Amino acid sequence: MQLNSMIHGVDVAKDELVVQHLGDRAVRRLANSASAIRTWLRGLPEGSVVAMESTGRFHRLVAQLAFEAGMQVYVLNARNVHFYAKGLGMRSKTDRVDTGVIARYVAEHQDKLHPWRPQQSLPSRPEELIRRRALVVTKREALRQCLRECPELKEAWSQLDRAFVEFLRRLDKQVKQLIEADDKLRAAQKRIQTVVGFGPLGSALLASVLQRIPFASSDSLVAYSGWDPRPDDSGRKHGKRRLTKAGPAYMRRQWYMVGLTAARTKALKPAYQALRARGLATTEAAIILARKLLRAAYAVWKTGHPFDLDRFIGKTKSA
Repeated sequence: MQLNSMIHGVDVAKDELVVQHLGDRAVRRLANSASAIRTWLRGLPEGSVVAMESTGRFHRLVAQLAFEAGMQVYVLNARNVHFYAKGLGMRSKTDRVDTGVIARYVAEHQDKLHPWRPQQSLPSRPEELIRRRALVVTKREALRQCLRECPELKEAWSQLDRAFVEFLRRLDKQVKQLIEADDKLRAAQKRIQTVVGFGPLGSALLASVLQRIPFASSDSLVAYSGWDPRPDDSGRKHGKRRLTKAGPAYMRRQWYMVGLTAARTKALKPAYQALRARGLATTEAAIILARKLLRAAYAVWKTGHPFDLDRFIGKTKSA
């Protein structure tokens, strides 16, 4: 049997899955439930490939069961699949089109894709709490902006904002307790926190991510975070580099805060000012500094050695 006929694209929704074999226009619909998924998987030939887009949490059940059934599983970045579909000239978006695009994407890019593994899929509890914390902070700021021109609600907002502050304090305390309860996480966080700019929250997040995912290099970590610049060159034209933003948005915001914090320190303020002197905007300079610090933090975690500020400054000046 040809490999292509063994690739199955899955369009995942909360209650339903839509499945299509590569090259087959017919689709099959089944409930997003353990029993329905297991029944479907039992009918697939040995060596089948099951692929789906990441949906936050709704894809987890089918990915887990397909992996347990011995299938090769791919959980794809939805943004990549979206642009791939546009490149194919797809003029409509239906369940059948989506599943077909997913299967075709895997067929063409399988040699460059990383198979899904259960141990890498589920964020640790500290990581999940930090993600939710970021959402709370975003909603808090949205409410602040929404109510800023309502002076009659100023006192009510003050009470609500104090409740937000208390909630975030308790959430931070829970993250700290979870880190303290895990010897490896605690040791990793302690090392990462030696890197300028990494506070308790940033170091806890990075320690959790590094423990969960075996990145091959700091480049892989940067790319996972969506902080790798995308070239836009053609012939003599050298376009402006923009971030790929392929990773979790809350993670990029956390690394940005690392850069912003470091830029305000006595040790790294000159490095930040040097970037600004090159004509970079404040955000661009903070991102570049944060990306360098993220690479340094990876090295600290990988080698087990504390952060060497003098060496970092020397590298930054020569870059």
